[in-house]
Parts: sequence; structure tokens; C-alpha cells
Amino acid sequence: MTETGTQKKPAIGWIGLGKMGMPIVGNLLKAGFDVTVYDVDPTRAEALARLGARASADIAGLAASTQLIFSIISDDAALRTVALGAQGVIANARDGAVYIDMSTVSPAVSETVRDAAQARPVGFIAAPVSGSTVLAEKAQLTVFASGPKAAFERARPVFEAFSARQYYVGADQEARYLKLAINHLVGSTAVLLAEALTLGKKGGLDWVEMLTVIGDSVAASPLVKYKLEPLKQRDFSPAFSSRQMLKDMSLVVDAGHAAGVPMAAASLVREQFARYASGDGAELDFFSIVRAVEAAAGIER
Repeated sequence: MTETGTQKKPAIGWIGLGKMGMPIVGNLLKAGFDVTVYDVDPTRAEALARLGARASADIAGLAASTQLIFSIISDDAALRTVALGAQGVIANARDGAVYIDMSTVSPAVSETVRDAAQARPVGFIAAPVSGSTVLAEKAQLTVFASGPKAAFERARPVFEAFSARQYYVGADQEARYLKLAINHLVGSTAVLLAEALTLGKKGGLDWVEMLTVIGDSVAASPLVKYKLEPLKQRDFSPAFSSRQMLKDMSLVVDAGHAAGVPMAAASLVREQFARYASGDGAELDFFSIVRAVEAAAGIER
């Protein structure tokens, strides 16, 4: 453990060093946490080891040597691999450890991991995050967490080191549903704005001026305002790719159907991203879906 005055910081294990994991762990190291890291790409762990982290050769060793184990990984299949099985987190965590998964995954697979954790003395927290890679670098993410309240309180100081806001939203899978609900709004906003902008362009509006006015209108959400400058420049560098949004919208639709919720709008948005991500837009930012709407309207860029 790391001493800070009379406070002892828990030993942290971190699994997943992608676009979000790398800056988050960097902030934890700056905050003085003792962090052991693992990624399927060992060069990422080695890069963080040069900043003070410990690199683990496998998940089992990481889980056995830390008290709070975090993961932020790609999808349901990755969570099953990381959490379950003989070499996974649950089987190898210490008694009394807490496992916090911060991925965007389905409530169904999250429930499977919860059940496995409950079969052992391991706490499980679902804690997906909201925010871009830029906000991750600035330690300004938002965390939605659900699970046993005592386990959440143990993890809270770690959340506070890399996020601006932390919401405890329930004792079970509520955080998963909240994350999907928000991502539904985010993905749908991209498609709606794409159609609105294309309509304005066909009507003769100047692209930059149109975006400026939208940014000052009642329709200007924080998300729209955040995307205004990249859109004005038609810079579609991927903060979050169209392929990733297709995955998330698929989770939204599937979760809605499982819960008995009509998902007509979400299904249409998913179809839009499915078509777009099957082509050259897959790795561009998801707001680049405006290109697909423009092309369908006969606008060449």
C-alpha cells in the first residue's frame, strides 16, 4: 500500500489499456496509487511501467496481488474472458477484494459476472464511464456505478482520482442501463444532426454558419457544442468510432427488447450505423455519419 499522511491507498489492478485505460491509469499514477496493469498488448503495460506502474504477465497474478481490480475492455466476450474461468479475475481475486468493471457491456453478461462474484467473497461493481479520451486525459470523466454500496465506497477514492463526477445509482445493474440509455441519446443525436445539417445544406445554407447558429439554439446540447468545431472543420478523427457506436447501439436495442421496451428509434439508428460502419466510415468518428446522409442526398464532398 502507498502511504499518504495517515491514509493508506489500496493496491489497484487495472486490466485494459486502450484509449481510455491508458490516460486513466496515468492519472492514478499521478495521484500516488500503486497500480499493477495488464493488457493483451504487453507494450502498453511496459509503457506505463516506465511511468511507475507494475506490469503483470497475466490476469490471475494481477487479481491475486491487488485489492481493487478494475477493467475497461471492449465487449461482452472480452468481459467473459477477463472475469470468468480458471485464469480470470473472480477465480483468482483475494477474499474480500472488489472487482469494478467499467466497460460498456450488456446487463446480461454483467449479471453473469455478478453471480460469479457473489459465489465468492468478492464485491462486484458495474461502473461504466461517460466522456471522451480528452476528458479521460484531464481526469474529467463521469462515472455511473451500481452494486453493493460498501464496495462502491471502497472504490470511490479511486474514481475521484480520474473523474469529475461519480454517481451511485443502485445496488444491482442500474449503471449498465443508465450507460446504455445515455449512449442511445448520443448515437441518435449524431444521426438526427446529420439529417438536419444535410437538409440545411440542400436548402443553400453555409455549412459553418449553420453550425454556429445551431450551437446558439435551443437544440444545442453539451454534446452538440462539443462537436461543433470538429464538424465545422469536417475533422472526423475518432474520439469514438462509428464501429464502436454500432456496438453500443446494438447493446441498446438488445437490452430494450430483453426488458420489453419498444426500441423503434434505436433500431433505426443501429441500422444507419450498421450500413455506414460496413464501409470506409467504420474507424472515423461516429459523427462522420453525416457523410452517409449527404451521399444519400446526392451531396458530394
